[in-house]
Amino acid sequence: MSLDSDVIVDRRRIRRKLTFWRVAAVLAAVAAVVVVGVVVTRSGSEALSSSGAIARIKIEGLIQSNNDRVEALERLEKSSAAAVVVHINSPGGTTAGSEQLYDALMRLKAKKPMVVVVEGLAASGGYIAALASDHIVAQQSSLVGSIGVLFQFPNFTGLMKTVGVEVEQVKSSPLKAAPNGFEPTSPEARAALESLVKDSYGWFRGLVQSRRAMDDAQLQKVADGRVFTGRQAVDLKLIDQLGDEKAAVAWLVSEKKIKSDLPVRDFKLTPKFSDFTFLRAAATITLDAVGLNAIARQVEQAGLAQAMDGFGLDGMLALWRPATTN
Repeated sequence: MSLDSDVIVDRRRIRRKLTFWRVAAVLAAVAAVVVVGVVVTRSGSEALSSSGAIARIKIEGLIQSNNDRVEALERLEKSSAAAVVVHINSPGGTTAGSEQLYDALMRLKAKKPMVVVVEGLAASGGYIAALASDHIVAQQSSLVGSIGVLFQFPNFTGLMKTVGVEVEQVKSSPLKAAPNGFEPTSPEARAALESLVKDSYGWFRGLVQSRRAMDDAQLQKVADGRVFTGRQAVDLKLIDQLGDEKAAVAWLVSEKKIKSDLPVRDFKLTPKFSDFTFLRAAATITLDAVGLNAIARQVEQAGLAQAMDGFGLDGMLALWRPATTN
């Protein structure tokens, strides 16, 4: 019996040791996740903290309201960067998101010399962002412009009639939730939307005219929604110069008296791991390991909801969509 008791005691001791090391490993994993998250979110600003380099930032893809990007630009304002080169490759996005980005870049320009380089495309909302700079450089084959506003909505009335489905509704006034896609668009609803588009289009036109110093005749030539090549855009005053980043830096040196030997360094406006996918997965695994399954599921769902938000663009769009043919 005493031998059996000793074996049981030893096993319990071993189990306690295993539990200790498992907990220690989980805590170490949590600490690693936290450290990596801090490093990733701060890497962009710290890259410029020790020297007065020229910061390179990139605006790519669809533009939507993004408070994280605004905060990153505010950090760049306070950094030791001597100047900023903004690379743009975007077809635009929501009107509100484009305006938010433009305002943030204007605040940055008030603190740092800025120049924009159009990599491939600065259309619609992408061009709104470019207007924040006093000097725009684009390659000869870059596409620039698409000055206009779009409001698109689907109408399912034909499909619903085919499948025999009706949507009934009670609303406070005829223009509430109109258009909604489940009924023909009334003339009054269409007129209300046209008023919104016209107002936003007027704001866009005024922005182009003031920032690019155009008269009415010059504005009329470029404000019909078309895109132009870089070569065309120079003559139309949509951009200032043909070239690439080297040409942009040369302008900073000659016009803003920036030192010619300063390096150009990337400043990240978004985390290195988009949407913290890696960190989110690590956190989920860690929480599951310590038995916090409910919290782990909340972390997963938060990531999924954030990802789903990216599939839709709500509201009026300042967006260039090339026509497709069958």
